[in-house]
Amino acid sequence: MSSEKWIPDLKALQPSFDLAIAEDIGDGDHSALSCLNSNEKGKVKLLAKENGIIAGVALSKYLFTTIDPTAVVSVFIQDGSRIHKGDIVLEVEGNSIKLLQAERLVLNYIQRLSGIATSTSKYAALVAHTSCTILDTRKTTPGLRVLEKWAVALGGGGNHRMGLYDMIMLKDNHIDFSGGILPAVKKVRNYLEQNNKSLQIEVETRDISEVLQAIEAQADRIMLDNFTVQQTKEAVELIAGRAEIESSGGITKETIVSYAECGVDFISVGAL
Repeated sequence: MSSEKWIPDLKALQPSFDLAIAEDIGDGDHSALSCLNSNEKGKVKLLAKENGIIAGVALSKYLFTTIDPTAVVSVFIQDGSRIHKGDIVLEVEGNSIKLLQAERLVLNYIQRLSGIATSTSKYAALVAHTSCTILDTRKTTPGLRVLEKWAVALGGGGNHRMGLYDMIMLKDNHIDFSGGILPAVKKVRNYLEQNNKSLQIEVETRDISEVLQAIEAQADRIMLDNFTVQQTKEAVELIAGRAEIESSGGITKETIVSYAECGVDFISVGAL
């Protein structure tokens, strides 16, 4: 099972793109400026060198036309599609100097995002026979979170919270400092009411006794952190549909099927 694909607001990410462009071009691409006519036109194509899932096509088109507003981009393969070695993903016609300036930037993004999408697709394929969704985490590259989470979605995974602001997640430290799960959730509900916020509440649990407390607290989602497969089966039976269930912690490609078949709704994978 996978979440719906979405497209990031690329204009909102323009400041980060400006930094990336400045980082590479600096005060000028002197290699190109010294030997190419400023009015010279050229054509480039993006060729797949490996099989996988393509991610970053829309971003590539955006960057080429940002660096050269006269560029014409022809897209042949859309984001989220399976590609094969030798496929032509897109072609671009435009100013030769601008094409060369955009080339490495585009490749850096699309290679990284396609790698994430391809890796996600492999995890998702393993649990496709279940109702479980593979989730990413906040373990992303600083400044690239939106793009990397987009790549996860393109690969057939789901997105966990984007940041600290769009979901409540009570981890062990929050719980311990608050005196337990019940008082922690009570404080959260009071906070949300006082600040007129409506956020889903997830509670991390370390054993079955904490699962029972999370059920009593009526958490929206219960995370089973570092549970064994047998403990996970027991927890799923106890929760009995009263909350969403997420497995997390040390789950690998070798063990992920066993966890998904326990009936959990989500498995979060830090490697994504």
